[in-house]
Amino acid sequence: MSTKILDIQNLRREFVVGSEIVRALKGVSFDVNAGEFVTIMGSSGSGKTTMLNILGCLDKPTDGTYHLDGVDIKELSRNELARFRNTKIGFVFQSYNLLPRTSALENVELPLLYNPAISSKERRDRAIHALESVKLADRLDHTPNQLSGGQQQRVAIARALVNEPVMILADEATGNLDTRTSYEIMALMQELNQQQNKTIVFVTHEPDIAAFSSRTIMLRDGKLQKDSKNENQKSAKEALELLPVTDDY
Repeated sequence: MSTKILDIQNLRREFVVGSEIVRALKGVSFDVNAGEFVTIMGSSGSGKTTMLNILGCLDKPTDGTYHLDGVDIKELSRNELARFRNTKIGFVFQSYNLLPRTSALENVELPLLYNPAISSKERRDRAIHALESVKLADRLDHTPNQLSGGQQQRVAIARALVNEPVMILADEATGNLDTRTSYEIMALMQELNQQQNKTIVFVTHEPDIAAFSSRTIMLRDGKLQKDSKNENQKSAKEALELLPVTDDY
């Protein structure tokens, strides 16, 4: 029996802008089971960014419920929300968000600095293990400017993994990368999902990237337009092999 990691019911989010009420989400419902790889798509104004902020516990819904790993997010205080976010969610951003004058190892250790129960040795060991899992064991001491864009995103993914979260939440994580590097990152995501059973929610506007997930949720005008399994899920590793060696994208 599948374990439900994320459960959203009739989610609504409204903002007051001047004298207007903007309804960004209008009663969205879906769930995500442990080990699923889900993409969320939607054009500008679809509610995708608002949904991302709520999923990442950066915002709370106006109405409806959001349970993550069995916890009702709406019931948490601001401090509880921050602690919960740090332990339960691994974030991967489009712009990497790495500290520029800090090594890959130290960047990955960062989320663990807020956990007094973890010793400096365990912190280092876990960071090394996370970097090994994204195939960067030989880049531990490199700073971001010594790494390619794809390698920087791998460091960001290792940082998302180091706390052993229940969900990896990626926001346009291939948006700044060329085609080949994007497919390499998606091949890594598929490997983490299929071999390590990581639950991944990946926000993107690119259909070719969504094709690498097992399920796609489409938002439009603040509503759930489509929620469908990708029956012909593509292999990013195979797609990489089909790209020309001199890919100039």
